[in-house]
Amino acid sequence: MKFSLVNIYKFRGVLLILVVLVFNTPYALSQSQQNDESKQTEAKKERGKRKKRKKKVRLPEIDLSHWKVTLPVTNDKGKPYEISPPEILDFASNEVAKPYMYIDSTKGAIVFHAMPTESKTKNTKYTRSELREQMVPGENNVNWTFKDGGYMKGKIQMDEVSRDSDGKYHRVIIMQIHGRLTNEQRDLIGEDDNNAPPILKIYWDKGKIRVKTKLLKNLNAQIPEILHEDAWDNDEGFNFEQEVGFRKFTLEVKVSDGKMVIILNGNEYKVYENIHMRKWGVFENYFKAGNYFQTRDKGAYAKVRFYELEVSH
Repeated sequence: MKFSLVNIYKFRGVLLILVVLVFNTPYALSQSQQNDESKQTEAKKERGKRKKRKKKVRLPEIDLSHWKVTLPVTNDKGKPYEISPPEILDFASNEVAKPYMYIDSTKGAIVFHAMPTESKTKNTKYTRSELREQMVPGENNVNWTFKDGGYMKGKIQMDEVSRDSDGKYHRVIIMQIHGRLTNEQRDLIGEDDNNAPPILKIYWDKGKIRVKTKLLKNLNAQIPEILHEDAWDNDEGFNFEQEVGFRKFTLEVKVSDGKMVIILNGNEYKVYENIHMRKWGVFENYFKAGNYFQTRDKGAYAKVRFYELEVSH
């Protein structure tokens, strides 16, 4: 078959038209769209992964600039190991602190871990991984009275806790208001330290929140009698109705002249407003929060999470 030059050009023209038609068919377009959509889907997945990674790293809402911590280990002098401001701000990189006070970035909490050890503070047989308020960072001698007033709020969760030989969970003190003698009061009654009784102890007790306070034995007592620890007795204690178990809960402590209020989850209150609170006004005080473990049982332990902690005066 002979092809003329004209036929050849006609043939090429037909081929060109066919090529254009093929590449402009819906199939070709859909393939291109599918490729674009596939790229967009992958990009969305990657952005989602990045968001999830960001969400996983959460930090607790706790300013430690006015707290020191006591840990359940001893220092080189055989005393409980403490970290005060400003060093406590970098506690996460402290090798001694890491097993006992650390950040759980998946939960956004500081975990306080305690167990029976040889590290015991004075006047107690129990160990602790617990914060102590310092109104002036690094200084224990500046504190507050009930007349000054105080407020502490924490969002807390019991993480893990061991059981006793009867199968009951061990108790943990998670918040306190501790009394303190001024130097003049200490010298007046001949004590060798500034320690005074705690006017408030808040326990995680088998899944419930229990509150203990002090009662003055002789309501007519004055200084110096009232300053002695044995002038005060323990009350019977109070249990909130709500059971918190291993769920998050919120505790608030409000102190004013002659009055102390404890609030659980914003809807259950215990109010102390009596002569004992008024008499307590003679003492200075400081807040405590964390894990003050209440057993010496072998192998026992507890871990408490603090998501939020704030204090004001």
